[in-house]
Amino acid sequence: DYELCEEWGHLYPVPREDLINLHREHLLHLLEMGDMEKALQLLQRIEDPGVCLAITEQSLDQHPNLAACHFLADYLTAHFYASLTRARRNEIQALYIGSKVLLTLPELSRVNYFHLSSRPLLMLEQLLMNMKVDWVAVAVQTLHQLLAGQEIGFTVEDIDRLLSKYAEKALNFPFTLKEKRS
Repeated sequence: DYELCEEWGHLYPVPREDLINLHREHLLHLLEMGDMEKALQLLQRIEDPGVCLAITEQSLDQHPNLAACHFLADYLTAHFYASLTRARRNEIQALYIGSKVLLTLPELSRVNYFHLSSRPLLMLEQLLMNMKVDWVAVAVQTLHQLLAGQEIGFTVEDIDRLLSKYAEKALNFPFTLKEKRS
């Protein structure tokens, strides 16, 4: 049905907003089905870069599944980096990095941290608070690799400060002194 509507759009004038809505729904459908190749082909068929940008951004704002978020954030960064505002770039790159970190976690645990995918530093802190030290090690390694040369609102130093803060808390042993009574 989506392909028929797309063909119809080539034969007859369709309002821009309707065209964007059609392609957005088609793109989200393909991404939900896990067909990244057809999703990429769909985006490449769209001739107007403004329409393609609107479709991709609106699709990302719908918060689809993890793989779809990762795909859309990657596509936006790769193709429309210069067209985005600094704040939007940071938001999309944070989502890309957060989704990449989520993909390093065990599959059954991803759902527990998906709501933090756009805030990777907070996700790291949540993992630390949940005592998932092995997961934190992999997440930190992934973050160090992804942050090289990136500007997304936090740095490797922020990660190190967070780790130092929790390491200090782990070594803090509250105890009471017993007094000798005579």
